[in-house]
Amino acid sequence: MTTTHTGRRRRALALGAVTVVALALAGCSGTASGTGTTTGAASTAAPTDATPGTVTLVTHDSFALSDGLLASFESATGITVKQVAPGDGGTLVNQLILTKDAPLGDLAYGVDNSFASRAIAEGVFAPTTPTAPAAADAAKYAVDDSGSLTAIDYGDVCLNVDHSWFTAHSLAEPTTLEDLTKPEYKDLLVVPNAATSSPGLAFLLATIGKFGADGWQAYWKALQANGLQVADGWSDAYYTDFTGGGGEGTRPVVLSYASSPPDTIPDGGDTPTTGALLGTCFRQVEYAGVLAGAKNPQAAAKLLDFLLSDAVQADIPGSMYMYPVSTAVTLPPVWAQWAPLADHPYTVEPADISAHRDDWIKQWTDLVTG
Repeated sequence: MTTTHTGRRRRALALGAVTVVALALAGCSGTASGTGTTTGAASTAAPTDATPGTVTLVTHDSFALSDGLLASFESATGITVKQVAPGDGGTLVNQLILTKDAPLGDLAYGVDNSFASRAIAEGVFAPTTPTAPAAADAAKYAVDDSGSLTAIDYGDVCLNVDHSWFTAHSLAEPTTLEDLTKPEYKDLLVVPNAATSSPGLAFLLATIGKFGADGWQAYWKALQANGLQVADGWSDAYYTDFTGGGGEGTRPVVLSYASSPPDTIPDGGDTPTTGALLGTCFRQVEYAGVLAGAKNPQAAAKLLDFLLSDAVQADIPGSMYMYPVSTAVTLPPVWAQWAPLADHPYTVEPADISAHRDDWIKQWTDLVTG
């Protein structure tokens, strides 16, 4: 496994891209806009054929596995894999719901715990029982007992700090959400917009998990009063506004991932220049599920098992910068040392997210960005 800055950027750019998922669901048209690719071949229109022996995998646009992995599945099974990527994670859910009566493919990957309950309620997925050994590990992250979605990977969305900035300014680093409202940390924080980026929404959910459905609003008002900056997306916040993102930013605290710090180890060095504040995290889980109405559900189930195989699970840290659900996989040493997960990440019950997501985003928009 090779951890590369390019890989992180690729995934982060996709995750930070325009999302507006919940609000978009209310206002979108019924037109699917996906692109289709045959493994290792040029892009074509969204596939309409799913002949026996062909399975169509629908993903968000940051899905990536190392070269040859999907080809190895094809070689071992005789099944041809096609891929469709309608957009980022929010767009993926949007399109899966809009096309549920004529699904874009057979298996979908990339629905996260912010939107899983909505996709299940809309009847997007068919119950499936994975048989891969890692299925028992995946079950620990189940959304519910319907068997509609299977966890594939997970990660923590957390505030990150630039160690060198705090050292240079002789200021102790913040450690809690509350610290960011103190005068000594005025004008230091930048986060992506909760209404336009997936990490931004995850951070909103972290504050709801911490302060409650009736308390998060006061916290965000305090952040605003203390000079909070809101960027359009993750890439703007990290690469433009963050002092530790390689650009010329002025903010030494940014919303990113627990897995971000290893990417800031300088060439020839062995210590990251940034760190994650593990007391500020929200745990994101990504799922896969066989689509209801799939033309080739048997092949889709085999591909689902393949996503839980040792080969794919071991590839996930380097290719998608998430943690594999399989406990049989050994993490890269640099992750074990510099990208630990939070012991107690903030959580919000999927049912509450499903019931209140749209209202929370609207409240946040009115409160923070007007």
